[in-house]
Amino acid sequence: MVIDTSIPGEQMTEATPERRRRQLPTAEELRIWRDFVETTGALNSQLTSRLQVESSLSPGDYAVLLALSEAPDQQMRSSELASHIGWERSRLSHHLGRMERRGLIRRQESPTVPRGAEVLLTPSGAEAFRRATVPHLRAIRDLFVDALTPDQLRAAGEIAAALRAHLDQ
Repeated sequence: MVIDTSIPGEQMTEATPERRRRQLPTAEELRIWRDFVETTGALNSQLTSRLQVESSLSPGDYAVLLALSEAPDQQMRSSELASHIGWERSRLSHHLGRMERRGLIRRQESPTVPRGAEVLLTPSGAEAFRRATVPHLRAIRDLFVDALTPDQLRAAGEIAAALRAHLDQ
């Protein structure tokens, strides 16, 4: 089914960027989109499952621990951490509460920012992250890297960069 989304009397050709933005995706474009979404969903599902089985960490736990492990003094302001991992502050706050109860992180008041909180990686959190990293990296190799040729891997990187740049506009 083709749906005409053009403006009556419009004088644009099929090739103009303005026309392309107003058109709905073609059947082939939708097939590619669905394949992309379903494949990335299956990949994320398998990576999540392996991470949880091998380390008892969720992808959210891993993202927080990774950010803190790379931060100066293994700590970050909570607002900076939320921005760094792309989460809303309320989501991060709830997640940090669960991680704190498990001893993976610790929160403390910021000495420099009124009403600000610092999130610190605990020794237990650092150890959990260390134990999870090699199995997680092996899963990435098994499920993603090894499934692609070097040219496909480069193309995937280019596609990801193009999508990220478009989304960041």
